[in-house]
Amino acid sequence: QVQLVESGGGLVQAGGSLRLSCAASGRTFSSARMGWFRQAPGKEREFVTAISWRGSNTYYADSVKGRFTISRDNTKNTVYLQMNSLKLEDTAVYYCVVFKSGTVGVISGIDYWGQGTQVTVSS
Repeated sequence: QVQLVESGGGLVQAGGSLRLSCAASGRTFSSARMGWFRQAPGKEREFVTAISWRGSNTYYADSVKGRFTISRDNTKNTVYLQMNSLKLEDTAVYYCVVFKSGTVGVISGIDYWGQGTQVTVSS
């Protein structure tokens, strides 16, 4: 049984920072791209960021470039999302994902989803 468990969400003021973690279990994901999607109220889920299995390649949505940083520790089967300079529009449920082989950035290419963690940015 594959499980992705996110943590680290919460309430933060605009301009602040949060660090999300995603612990994977049930199999080893060291060969898979992993990443984050988010869904704001009333909006569709959107791609945020992804990282290759070695961590050498990273991908970011334009809206978070320069503010968010993804990283992974394959020894712990964990992916991290450091979010800085948070904006009101970053408020969303953040989902950790594992991509199917050869895909990245699209919902159709996702193999596994986490349950999500709420991030709320206040003014």
